[in-house]
Amino acid sequence: MRKVFVILLSVLTTGFSVNAQTQPFKTGDRIAFVGNSITEQGYYESYIWLYYMLHFPHRRITIFNRGIGGDVAKQMYERFDDDVLPADPTVICLTFGMNDTGYYEFLAANADSTANVRVNQSLHYFGLLEQKLKALPNVRKIMIGGSLYDEMVKIKGNYFPGKSKYMGKIVDFQEQTAKDNHWGWVDFFHPMTTITLQQQKTDSTFTLTGNDRIHPGNSGHFVMAWLFLQAQGLDTLPVADMSIDAGGLHADRETNCHISNLTALNGGKGSPGAAGSGLRFDYLPSSLPFPVDTVARLWGNPHRQSEAIGLIPFYDSFNREILRVTGLNTGNYELTIDDRKIGAWTAAELSQGINLAKLTNTPEYDQAMSVLQLNEERMALESKLRAYYWLQFDYLRNIGLKFKDGDATTDSVNAKAAKDWAVASKRDNYRAARYPAVRAAWQKEMDLLVNEIYTVNQPKTHLVEIKKISE
Repeated sequence: MRKVFVILLSVLTTGFSVNAQTQPFKTGDRIAFVGNSITEQGYYESYIWLYYMLHFPHRRITIFNRGIGGDVAKQMYERFDDDVLPADPTVICLTFGMNDTGYYEFLAANADSTANVRVNQSLHYFGLLEQKLKALPNVRKIMIGGSLYDEMVKIKGNYFPGKSKYMGKIVDFQEQTAKDNHWGWVDFFHPMTTITLQQQKTDSTFTLTGNDRIHPGNSGHFVMAWLFLQAQGLDTLPVADMSIDAGGLHADRETNCHISNLTALNGGKGSPGAAGSGLRFDYLPSSLPFPVDTVARLWGNPHRQSEAIGLIPFYDSFNREILRVTGLNTGNYELTIDDRKIGAWTAAELSQGINLAKLTNTPEYDQAMSVLQLNEERMALESKLRAYYWLQFDYLRNIGLKFKDGDATTDSVNAKAAKDWAVASKRDNYRAARYPAVRAAWQKEMDLLVNEIYTVNQPKTHLVEIKKISE
């Protein structure tokens, strides 16, 4: 597994540059992620926001899902003014390519010529969209090379040979466009392909997508979020890194945290070896650990976020809450936080350091899980709104009924749902979302959830005790 990490990090080193455009989001940023159904699913951008909620509790930002399933660059261009600009974004992250390259066209005899036509059409409409983006000089732009189409995995169905090659052409164009315009650039396509090929050497059925080879599961979305955060240069920031000398009874390191009231359990205040058999202190972290979810949350896809941990060095790069205690007498020690038993380690293990972020029984983890669950509730409401806008832009617009939410439109939606599964999947949602008061209530609830998140995520001081329990 270490070899996988080395290969992947090599790809990242050559594929990303952290510049003014890919800098971390700042307080007050309003970030719109514009894309197709993979963006509409909402998870990779939700994971990115969750990281910011946890790691930067005082840096409030807002992320908007502006994905529409099935979209190509042409449709993103056509809905840009009505769907993206109303968010008043300070940052726009844009990705396209999965639908632009086609699907069943790759089963025809003239697949290459058809694919080239589709790619050229996609790039033509992106050129029109590019002009809209250039007309927003105060908005930072980040191009995203889309996630892979997995034509390598050994499963049945949705196999379109050659599609990946043409997606790669679009990704190469996107990267060059980002460089030419001095925009930010994040590549999902090549690193995800690297991970996939490496894993398929030993498991030909491995995939970061689902059985459709297209839509990532929660693990794939987590990899995408990790790649985005990596591109922003955030992988050097620990949750906290503290080192305490029990012999001298002082803190040697307090990175992204504060230690106070350090005392020996026997009451010693600093004499040599005073805390050799145990100590206590107050610990105030500036960030919270990222709780890795173990629930498969995407319909029809069993992959869980936690499955990505074996694929990327997430704990090493982003989730380090290190507690290190040197100078303890030989023996076994119990760690408690806020009088809660966390676990037991030897003096040698504590001297090397333990990563509290990997533990699921700490008060910090519970606090972070509260944020995660609130963010899931927010995302569920946003998904309802995106379903409404999908109908507006991908169906009702085509028949002249965009934003005309009357009875005639409802009848049209019902009739179309009888023969179109995509419309059918959103029909029930539309019955409520057609009313402005309902949409306003959903937005108000989302705003309340975000306000609660930025209350719940604020740093708390914890009492830490390390007590010798045996030789």
